[in-house]
Amino acid sequence: MDATPAPEAAPGASSSSAAAAAAEDLAGGVAALTLEERFATLRGIGEECIQEDELMRLLQNKPVPICYDGFEPSGRMHIAQGVVKTINVNKMVRAGCKVKIWIADWFAQLNNKMGGDLKKIQTVGRYMIEIWKAAGMNLDGVEFLWSSEEINKRAHEYWPLVMDIARRNNVKRITRCGQIMGRSDQEELTAAQIFYPCMQCADIFFLKADICQLGMDQRKVNMLAREYCDDIKRKNKPIILSHHMLPGFKEGQEKMSKSDPSSAIFMEDDEAQVNVKIKQAFCPPKIVEGNPCLEYIKYIVFPWFGKFEVIRKESNGGNKTFLTMDELISEYESGALHPADVKPALAKAINEILQPVRDHFNNNSEAKVLLNTVKKYRVTN
Repeated sequence: MDATPAPEAAPGASSSSAAAAAAEDLAGGVAALTLEERFATLRGIGEECIQEDELMRLLQNKPVPICYDGFEPSGRMHIAQGVVKTINVNKMVRAGCKVKIWIADWFAQLNNKMGGDLKKIQTVGRYMIEIWKAAGMNLDGVEFLWSSEEINKRAHEYWPLVMDIARRNNVKRITRCGQIMGRSDQEELTAAQIFYPCMQCADIFFLKADICQLGMDQRKVNMLAREYCDDIKRKNKPIILSHHMLPGFKEGQEKMSKSDPSSAIFMEDDEAQVNVKIKQAFCPPKIVEGNPCLEYIKYIVFPWFGKFEVIRKESNGGNKTFLTMDELISEYESGALHPADVKPALAKAINEILQPVRDHFNNNSEAKVLLNTVKKYRVTN
């Protein structure tokens, strides 16, 4: 299914307008970029790129590369999935790529999300699309594809591919991919969950993807796809662009957790909820490493607004606008910038980004029903 353009934010909401303008600027379509600019735009998405020379050759030889991203519809959406994906998709579109977003409903069922209830899973998928529409994702270059529909349409292509990948790998290699489902290597998997990595690996070839743009937690199955290319003597391997995983707000929490609502900001959280969560977040003075508040500034605020604005009394140093993360880090490490400066400014920026989403779910009756339905799933599951 092809998605429709995002609706405008509610009239009169100045913070909504600011965030929407920033999103529109980021998602300005395929601009007249040089080859080097296109490369830099795509490379900037990934904490890791395998391999950079392959990415450059791809851009030289293919006018519109296909980028693949996918997600399990598995409950409410936090900002790492909502805002970061919007930022990354808009960069891919700007660099001239076609983006295929794989709504992995069958995969969520295999992984026992929503108790394995496919109808609930698909409702969550529709809710997620509504969020990206409202958040400012540039949908002109995006195609949303439901795994259940696409696999059924071309089963004669899909299942022989899955079977061949399974045949060429042992169980130990497949179970090493358990992280892609949020499972550890030591966790006992169901037979369905062992099948899952073979299917996700097949997706890459089934969708004819040139670039896999997923999180670092999906790296192992993307590498499995490159290994499969070696097995079948395929020259052009999928390029892996793995984005950084945002941590939770608690000390030492490597990843946001939907099961711990205080550790994550959800895309339709109200202003007060965002303020409280950020106020309570781990943010040690003068320490940058492992500081979730600074990570949110780096990976969300700067890419979205191009700056970070701090409002404070003259006695505390006065207002300041940071234009680079390096400048901010320098002042934070020196103590010139304090957590009490950072947290209110971060909360304000996040609230501006989320306001169009809140407006959409308040003003659009269909979206409102979807959200209320998904919230009930969260309680009962």
